[in-house]
Amino acid sequence: VDSPFRLQTWLSTFSACLHSSSCRLFFPEDPIKIVRGQGQYMYDEQGAEYIDCINNVAHVGHCHPLVVQAAHEQNQVLNTNSRYLHDNIVDFAQRLSETLPEELCVFYFLNSGSEANDLALRLARQYTGHWDVVVLDHAYHGHLSSLIDISPYKFRNLDGQKEWVHVAPLPDTYRGLYREDHPNPAEAYASEVKRVVSSAQEQGRQIAAFFAESLPSVGGQIIPPAGYFPEVAEHIRKAGGVFVADEIQVGFGRVGKHFWAFQLQGEDFVPDIVTMGKSIGNGHPVACVATTQAVARAFEATGVEYFNTFGGSPVSCAVGLAVLDVLEKEQLQAHAACVGSFLMELLGQQKAKHPIIGDIRGVGLFIGVDLIKDEATRTPATEEADYLVSRLKENYILLSTDGPGRNVLKFKPPMCFSLDNVQHVVAKLDAILTDMEEKVRSCETLR
Repeated sequence: VDSPFRLQTWLSTFSACLHSSSCRLFFPEDPIKIVRGQGQYMYDEQGAEYIDCINNVAHVGHCHPLVVQAAHEQNQVLNTNSRYLHDNIVDFAQRLSETLPEELCVFYFLNSGSEANDLALRLARQYTGHWDVVVLDHAYHGHLSSLIDISPYKFRNLDGQKEWVHVAPLPDTYRGLYREDHPNPAEAYASEVKRVVSSAQEQGRQIAAFFAESLPSVGGQIIPPAGYFPEVAEHIRKAGGVFVADEIQVGFGRVGKHFWAFQLQGEDFVPDIVTMGKSIGNGHPVACVATTQAVARAFEATGVEYFNTFGGSPVSCAVGLAVLDVLEKEQLQAHAACVGSFLMELLGQQKAKHPIIGDIRGVGLFIGVDLIKDEATRTPATEEADYLVSRLKENYILLSTDGPGRNVLKFKPPMCFSLDNVQHVVAKLDAILTDMEEKVRSCETLR
């Protein structure tokens, strides 16, 4: 800021943002000023250390030295757009291709997950010649207007559902239409997608794409039943559409068992388009869309170029390559499997001890703890979840809630989250729940 006038303008804008209800902080009643991060820890201005259980953006850890070094070194040499030849973009695409099914061999680089999903929508429509989209209930795919239109989490509070958007039930086996006692929930939920598609076709609509987060996060840390995606893909492709797997929050080894969360649905399942962001750059603004040759050629046939000023810049690709290097050198995918399994085990012990815990679901370092008021009705314990998160913050543990009822504790920490961190966090969780049971007694379950 180079003048008092510009400084005052900036301060006014910042103040307005802070006081707008649409610009929210974590813990708004008692916000934290974070000034530094390292690994799985964040530090406030007084030097207090917090364990970060939220930040899936700092995928390999806050300020990882190898990622910081890669960005710094490339910044000293060149940062420009991708209209010039450069090794970094080729090397990065090659490295990404080695993690994906061979059919997904064309890559577009962008700045954000929202841009990636918007491009995926354009690709799908151009390839199929259709317009309509099938999405899952409670889904969130980004903040652009095109993506708010296909995000029930957002559009239900704004302009409502567009006629070209068709919403299928969330494949939630704890709260949904078909639960854990159903003999084949994957088939049942896929049949709901088929029903939605058939209903759209009866109205003369044509399906361009089915969009799904490989593990729905905003919907409540949902793990779709295995086999669901392949059956859905069959129904969508028969209708002339393509399958888009949104891996923005859950890709890059987070699930432990696989590098990509869609691979949990079966080794042979291949989406037509995969979108990625957040973790791909460890906080640096870089994202990617991977697709097939057939889809890419249809997009090229328009004769209109696709250009993104800093998508695929030398610095962004250097950062992306460094993230892949760290994942490999530190064996973070295997680490996520090990630590996540331990966290699930300890949380399971807490479920047996505390009736407010209705369900624990997850894989790798993507885990949800569903808090309930009543075991029979599974009523979301929204207020209790909010209170618990606030108490954890007082104990220097940063956690947040999600789900339609805002009652699901969501664990998506940096991949370096440790076994010691697990023990510490669960011990604090246990102590706070025990205290709630003794003093708060705010719901029937606790009584």
